[in-house]
Amino acid sequence: MLKEGQVRIPSGCAISGMMDQTGAVFTGQKIADSIATMHDRSNGLGGGFASYGIYPEFKDHYAFHIFYNDLQSRQETEEYLKANFVVAFEEKIPTRKIPQITNAPLIYRYFALPKLEKLNDTELTDDDFIVKFVFDVNIKIKGAYIFSSGKNMGVFKAVGYPEDVAEFFKLESYSGYIWTAHGRFPTNTPGWWGGAHPFNLLNISVVHNGELSSYDTNRKYLEEFGYVCTLQTDTEVVAYIFDLLLRKQKLPINLVCKVIASPLWDQIDRMSPKEKALYSSLKIIYSKALLNGPFSIIVTFEDGFVAINDRIKLRPLTAAQNGDMIYVASEESAIREVCKNPEKIWIPRGGEPVVAKLKQTNTNEIYESKEVTA
Repeated sequence: MLKEGQVRIPSGCAISGMMDQTGAVFTGQKIADSIATMHDRSNGLGGGFASYGIYPEFKDHYAFHIFYNDLQSRQETEEYLKANFVVAFEEKIPTRKIPQITNAPLIYRYFALPKLEKLNDTELTDDDFIVKFVFDVNIKIKGAYIFSSGKNMGVFKAVGYPEDVAEFFKLESYSGYIWTAHGRFPTNTPGWWGGAHPFNLLNISVVHNGELSSYDTNRKYLEEFGYVCTLQTDTEVVAYIFDLLLRKQKLPINLVCKVIASPLWDQIDRMSPKEKALYSSLKIIYSKALLNGPFSIIVTFEDGFVAINDRIKLRPLTAAQNGDMIYVASEESAIREVCKNPEKIWIPRGGEPVVAKLKQTNTNEIYESKEVTA
């Protein structure tokens, strides 16, 4: 296996995502088959998946997935968890032993709701209470990392190739209506379990191919709003930026995309007066949320996803549609592996999002890419 630093592949990393817009669920085997076709885009230092709709029996509870380095970190975390939450169910996440995945931490999940008296004491919303809890654990409890904290969804990740991570976590036994996957080729950050993709906060998850030269600016900007980066990789800021702009500041997804992949000034100068005023304001107000550097990302939330790459398209992204299924991936081969003859397949332009939403949700206020008929 290649070691970090032995070789550098600037366009490395693989991403894949798929969604049934009717909300019908399908197993994790399909996304595992898709990402496996891009095996050579990763080097075994990180693989992972996110899925939505996998916990219908606990759909109203926050599902915490947690890595523990040892029993002490588990004990400290559980004491803190149970002091602040009512835990409906907890268990070690089922895994299978395979030779490709080694040095696994303790991996547990908990389905919980905040205690009402604790919420009243803090005067926080449920979601802000969860965010505070996640950051508190990841900062203050040595050896404990909450890597998934949404409702009716979960992240599964490890150090390994993504197809091996899927086998390790038995993803063929889970069924969801959205799945994303990532195969990692780290270039500037360590390969470790918490640093594998996806990155998650509440119901937002991100997989990313690329490097963010804006990381330090993005990180400092997020710290102004109480976010703390703890996972030793640039991609973490993307999840928090989307949480800030979508959940906290209520921007529609089309404007969030114009913030992170802002039009160039010469493009703005050619816009109509109304558009010019809007995008100039966004570019100035949210300048520190702009993602600089090459990237292609898939950001998922409970009722859909957005896939987008940098404005000058330095990272690949392909999209396809077949009936109610929407696919995005680094390579066309990853889509055709699971959908041999899609009705439509295209390469999105740089900075132009592919947005897919569940059909039962109101899409009137959400930008839909012209290539996707939702």
